[in-house]
Amino acid sequence: MSNYQEIVNLNVGGTRFATSWHTLTWVPDTFFTALLSGRIPTVRDETGAIFIDRDPNLFGLILNFLRTRDIDLININIRALRHECDYFGITPLSRRLALCDEMNHSSCGDVLFYGYLPPPLNTALPNGNNGRNANSVSRKNSTTSNTEVAANRTHSRNSSLDLRTVGRIPSQDQLSRCGRGHSRAASLGNTDSHKGLRPPEINTWQENMKVQIIKAHHNWIAVAYTHFVTGYRLTDSCGWYIIFQSPVQDSVIERIALNAKTGGGATSSGNNSSGTDVMLGIASGPLVRLWAFSTHTEPVRRTLIGTFNLGVRVEHLLFVGPQLVALSGAGSRSKAGVWHTSTQHWQTQDVAHLTTYDTAGSFLLLGTATGAINYIDMQKFPLRMKDNDLLVTQLYKDPNQEPITAISVYLTPKTNLCGNWIEIAYGTRYGSVRVIVQHPETVGHGPQLFQTFTVHQSPITKVSLSENYLISVCSEYNHVRSWRVTRFRGMISTQPGTTPKAAFKVLALEAPTAQPHNDCGPYGEQDEEQIFIQKVVPDTDTLYVRLASNGKRVCTIRSVDASAVSCFVVAECEGALRPRRLLLCGHRSGAAQMWDLTAPIDKAAKPAQAVSANGGAEGEESPAADGGPTPDELVRLLSACDLDAAPAGPAQTHSPNRPVQP
Repeated sequence: MSNYQEIVNLNVGGTRFATSWHTLTWVPDTFFTALLSGRIPTVRDETGAIFIDRDPNLFGLILNFLRTRDIDLININIRALRHECDYFGITPLSRRLALCDEMNHSSCGDVLFYGYLPPPLNTALPNGNNGRNANSVSRKNSTTSNTEVAANRTHSRNSSLDLRTVGRIPSQDQLSRCGRGHSRAASLGNTDSHKGLRPPEINTWQENMKVQIIKAHHNWIAVAYTHFVTGYRLTDSCGWYIIFQSPVQDSVIERIALNAKTGGGATSSGNNSSGTDVMLGIASGPLVRLWAFSTHTEPVRRTLIGTFNLGVRVEHLLFVGPQLVALSGAGSRSKAGVWHTSTQHWQTQDVAHLTTYDTAGSFLLLGTATGAINYIDMQKFPLRMKDNDLLVTQLYKDPNQEPITAISVYLTPKTNLCGNWIEIAYGTRYGSVRVIVQHPETVGHGPQLFQTFTVHQSPITKVSLSENYLISVCSEYNHVRSWRVTRFRGMISTQPGTTPKAAFKVLALEAPTAQPHNDCGPYGEQDEEQIFIQKVVPDTDTLYVRLASNGKRVCTIRSVDASAVSCFVVAECEGALRPRRLLLCGHRSGAAQMWDLTAPIDKAAKPAQAVSANGGAEGEESPAADGGPTPDELVRLLSACDLDAAPAGPAQTHSPNRPVQP
C-alpha cells in the first residue's frame, strides 16, 4: 500500500475501527508504521480487518488523538492510557500524559517530605565481596582504632542532585534524571528484573549498598547496610548530617541497636571526660559488637567496647536504658545476654522457651512458651550473688498455660492518690488476648487477671495497650482488632468497660526473611494515637499510613526518586524546637528518606477525640474499612509482585514486642 488516503480496517479487541493510512502513520516510528510496512506480521479476522489484541476503549482515545491531535482527559485513567501510548509508540501523546502524571510527583516530595540522606561515599567492602574499591573509604581520612573523623558534615535537607552525586557512584535513577529532567525514572530498586543482563559483581555491589535496617533514637539515626552502619544527627539549624560510620564488618550485619544520650562511663579505658553521645550495637550471627562514639571532640572518638558471644544467633538487639540486651529464642536453648554500662560486664543466661518481649522503664519483660511472664530489672545490676546468674523473676503465669506470643506493658501516670499501675496485655498462640493489672500497694501479690478476649482464631503476633486503646494483631494476614479502653483516675476501669472499636487487615506480602525490619506496627507513644505502616508488596515505592485504632488512612507515602523501600521505622525525633514523629525509610538505592507524620496524624485523630469529648458513643463513629489500598491501588501493586513467591500461609510480621521464633 502506498496511498495515504487508503482506508485501513482494524479489529481491536473485538471492536471494529476504520481510519486512513495517513492517520495511523503521521507519527513516525510507531507500532502502526511497523505494522503497515510489514515489519510486524499481521493477523486478520474473517472480514479481512487487521486484528490487534488491545483494549478497544483506550485505543479509541489514541485513534481520536491521531485524527485531531487533541484529547479530552476528563474521567480518563492517565496511567493506563499512558501505558497504551508507550505500547503503540505514540510519543507526542505519551509525553503529554507523562507531564500530566508528573504534576503530582516531585523530586522534592510532597508537603510531608522531611529529608533525604544520600547513599554514603564509595565504601570499602570486605575482601571476597567483589573487591570493588577495596582500599577506599567514605571518610576524608582513615581512622585509627580509637577515633573516627567526623568528615562530610554537610546536611542533606537542602542538597541538590549535583551535591548528592558528588564523590559517589550515581545510581541509575539519577543518571536517568539528569537526561530526562524528571525523577520518576527507574531506580536501582526497580531494575532487579534486568540483573541477568548486568555483570554479577555489579549486582553484588548494589545488594551490599541497599539499606538493610534503619533505627532512630532521640535525634539520631543509624542506617545499616550489609557490612557497615552510618550515623546521622538532627539539629534544627543544620538538618541531618553525618556524624560517624562504623568499621566495615567481615560478616553480614543482621541486627543493630542505637542508644543516644548515654552519659559518661562507657569506655573501657575509663576516659569519659567528654561523655558518650551514642552507642551502637551490631549483631552478626551469635556475635555482638558494641561501639561508643564521643562527638564532643574533634575528630569524633570511636571506641570498641567489646565483642560478645551469645552462643546462639542473636534475633533481637535492643537497649534498655544504657544496657545492651541481646535475645535469642531457639526452643529450650533460648538465651539473654546483657551488657551493663556501669560494671562493664557481659552476662549470658538461659531463659527457658523465650517467645516474646517488651520493655517498660528499666524492666525487660519476657514471654515464654510455657505461659509464664518473667522480668529483669535493668536499673539494678541484674546478677544474683550466690551463683552470679541474671536475676530473672517470674511475674505471672497464664491460667491455661498457653504459649505467650506477644506482650505489651503500660505504666499509668503516677498520681498522689496512688502510684503507678502496671497494666500488661498479652496474646497467646491460640488467639486469646488477656489484660492483667497490678497495683503498687498490693505488696506480695502478683498481677491479677482483668479481662480476656477470645475473638481471634489465629496466633497473636502483636498486641499494644495504650492510654485509650487495646490493639491486637493475629497472623491471618495481619488482622487487627481494636477496643476503646475506659479509665478512671488514669487506671483501667470496668465501668462502662472495654468496647469494640474496629476490625481490619493490614495486608503485607513481605517475605519472612525481610519482616523483622519491616514491622507494620503499631507505632507511637502510649499516650497518643498510634499508627500502622502498610507495605503491601516487597518491591514498592508506596507505603500506607493508617490509624491503629480504626484503620483509617492517614496519608500515602511515595518515594521521591521512585526507588523501592527496603526497610522502614517510625520514630519520635526530638529536635530543638519540637518533637516530630518521622517515618524513616531505607531504600534499595542506598538512600534514606523521611516524612513528618505529626500534622496528618493529629488531623486524622481529631474526629475520634471530638466524639469522645462530646460524650457520644464510640459506635457512632464508623471505622474506615478502606483505609488500606483501594482495589485499583492493590491491583497496580500486585501487578509488580510475583504472588507465587509470596508466603503460602498468612503473613506474620513482627513488632517491637514481636514473637521470638521458637
